[in-house]
Amino acid sequence: MNALFDYQTAFSRNIGWVTESEQSVLKSKRIAIAGLGGVGGSHLITLSRLGIGKFNISDLDIFELANFNRQAGASISHLNRSKVDVMQEMALDINPELDINTFPSGVNKENLDSFLDGVDLYIDGLDFFATDARRIVFAACAEKNIPAITAAPLGMGTSLLCFMPGKMTFEEYFLWEGQTEADKLLRFLVGLSPTGLQVPYIADDTRLDLDNHKGPSTPMACDFCAGIVGTHALKILLNRGEVLAAPKATHFDAYRNKFLTTWRPWGNNNPLQKLGLLMLRKKLSNKLANPNK
Repeated sequence: MNALFDYQTAFSRNIGWVTESEQSVLKSKRIAIAGLGGVGGSHLITLSRLGIGKFNISDLDIFELANFNRQAGASISHLNRSKVDVMQEMALDINPELDINTFPSGVNKENLDSFLDGVDLYIDGLDFFATDARRIVFAACAEKNIPAITAAPLGMGTSLLCFMPGKMTFEEYFLWEGQTEADKLLRFLVGLSPTGLQVPYIADDTRLDLDNHKGPSTPMACDFCAGIVGTHALKILLNRGEVLAAPKATHFDAYRNKFLTTWRPWGNNNPLQKLGLLMLRKKLSNKLANPNK
């Protein structure tokens, strides 16, 4: 134990927005975060500073130079190092009393029960393209009655979806069953961003390449994700404040100075969502047919 550290002093500036007894509750809670890249790493740092006392974290990747524009653990000193190791060290540097279980092979069917064991809240930090892992984790959370939330970094803002016990599930919202990998990604994108606030200001849409699993990102969006997820983690764990559950979602875009709340009954079966999917497919089809435009 680090003799320089004292939990009450370290997180005393939280008091006022939470009570001392609520801070003790946060210290007792365990949060699982799958993926420690653009959003997942920022989630871990923000929640560690909030005073959450226990984590299960997973990632099978290493830090690379292409991560530098947005990932909390990406730096020269961390190049080629395991993300799960680096982020564990960074979190423990904030709170050396943390109880952190690491899953360096990522989250999969074999370790899923262990990953979610004793968890009070699951936070999605998986790569946008990790459809298989994302599907099994959200399905398990629904089965185990674990609240599960995801915040997408979109342009220079974020959208939030909360899947709460007894409410609409991830599968009921996104409708991935029987879909191809490409269509799962399209449905995920449209489901995460029913308003499309970020679309008008994209400077070069050729950088969105679903086939090769690449897309543009900003550090601001990742930080916004951490802020809104941290706030909703507090509300869920302390059981205070309104939590909008799917099929409701929120989208804040700092570039366009807009905040919207959406309601999409039937998820991607909603007529508005079907129209959004149709328009996205058409746009991508035109892009493939005219790659130089």
